[in-house]
This record gives sequence, structure tokens and C-alpha cells, in this order.
Amino acid sequence: MNTKTYAGIPEKYAKLEQAKIVLIPVPYDGTSTWQKGADKGPKAFLEASENMELYDIETDFEVYKEGVYLAEAITESNSPESMVEAVHQVVKSYIKKNKFVTIFGGEHSISIGTIRAFNEAFNSLTVLHIDAHADLRKSYEGSSCNHACAVYEASQETNLIQVGIRSMDAIEKSVMDFDKTYFAHEMATDDSWMESAIDQMTENVFITFDLDVLDPSILPSTGTPEPGGLLWYETLDFLKQVFEEKNVVGFDIVELCPNENDKSSDFLAAKLYYKMLSYKFQIDENDDYQDIYDDSNRLNKSIKFHEEDEY
Repeated sequence: MNTKTYAGIPEKYAKLEQAKIVLIPVPYDGTSTWQKGADKGPKAFLEASENMELYDIETDFEVYKEGVYLAEAITESNSPESMVEAVHQVVKSYIKKNKFVTIFGGEHSISIGTIRAFNEAFNSLTVLHIDAHADLRKSYEGSSCNHACAVYEASQETNLIQVGIRSMDAIEKSVMDFDKTYFAHEMATDDSWMESAIDQMTENVFITFDLDVLDPSILPSTGTPEPGGLLWYETLDFLKQVFEEKNVVGFDIVELCPNENDKSSDFLAAKLYYKMLSYKFQIDENDDYQDIYDDSNRLNKSIKFHEEDEY
């Protein structure tokens, strides 16, 4: 999958040594329970990215010139647990290299590994979970690494804030922090939800973005489409504010389930990824770019990154 550069950018912007950004594809779909096909999401996303204009009008910026390294895809699939551990280790290795690490799935269970790596690297991490589904089951179908458990660990180990939720099981109420959960039906009539959510975030924020948070009218190609989702400009408005006000340390995007007969969802995912990069680095350029992985952000926990760590 990494035989080409991201979005067809020139090789000089695609080398690991010079790139500020790393993109890791994870084509995994081992635990989804309805429509299969999320494993084909990264390929569809990359193909759509090659057909995208690389000048962003809103930010007046060409973020690809910051350098985007397309990493080798993580293809471990022997078990959900082995996949999560593979993602955890690979993501950690690129964080260690002081890169802005981004991940494109694959089903949402991949985020267990990504969040674990970022939580080990950053103090007081907020996980901003943007999704139609709560994903708070401790275990599902015999595994704690199921897509239905994507942010259970984050709920126990980080400052978890959930946005766009409109589908859940009653058992998840026992885990959910209702003060930090923004339900879609309430967001529809509450003009203050963005400000409220941002106010509850710590300085360091990791974003896990499940594409099914978007309304099926603008993104139908996902495994479990739910009516009543977010639309394009309100989504961008919220994300832009998060990037402006907080130190976003990385993000993942998951659950693109491509449809051969309709490429619009693939293209939306490509644009969303590029928009998020544009917000991050356009803001940092204006503020004299600072290394988000400096030593002051290292997390003083039982598992820490050291110079002598081997990856």
C-alpha cells in the first residue's frame, strides 16, 4: 500500500526524515458486526486523495509541503488483540520519532492501540471521540478489542469526551460520563455544545473520528450508518476550534466502508483528513511551529518512552 506517496505528492515531501506528518493505514475489519468492508477503507481513501486539490482555500495553505510520510500498512490480523498490539507498537515508534502521527482505518477497534500509544506519551490526555456510537462496552463477542469496545479503555485511562452519540446499548450507561457526552439530539437544539465540549478538554487532545458520526446524506459508505448525524460545515467548525484552542497531538479516522458505485464518501474522507492537517499546521505556522512531542509532554506513568527504547 505504500508504493505511492500520499496524494501523489512529490517525493521530496514524502520522505520520513523531512516529513512532519506520518500517515499509517490499518486495513483491518475483523470484528465488525453488520456491513463488512472497512478493511478496504484505507485504499479507497488513498485513491481519492490522489484526485484532490492540494491547495486549501479556507486556510490559504498547502499543508502537504510540511511533509507527509505514508508508512507501511499494518496488516496484523491473527486476532483482535494482536492487531491492537501491533498498532500500539507502530504508532508508538513514530511518536518516538517526533512525528505528528495520523492513522486511517479500518474498523474502530484499531483506535484502542492508537489511544494507548498516545496516552503513554502525553500528560493529561483528552480523547475526543466523535462518533454515532458510544463504543463503551468492556467486552463484546468474547474480546475487549472489539469495535464496540473502541473507547472503553480511554474512558478508564484518559479524559474522554464523546460527541455526536446517537446509538448505544443500555449497559453502556454504567460507564458513560454524561457530563462529557454530547448526544446528537441535544446538539441539534443547543448552540453552546461546541464551547462546552472544548471547555472540558485538557491541553493535549487526541481525536478519534468515526465517519459514521456524519449524516448518511453526506457519507453513506460506512458500516453502521445512523440517521441524524453531523453535517460538513458544522463538523469543520468544531474541529477548527479544537485545533485553535488545544494542542491536538494526533488523530485517527475510521470506518470508511467504500462502495464501488459511489465514490463521494471516499472523497469526503480524503478532504476531512486534509482539512484536519491544514487546521493543525496552518495554526502552528502562524504560531511559530513548536515540537508537540518535546520532553515536557512526556507522560510520567509506569510505561514511558526513553531514548534507549527499542522499536
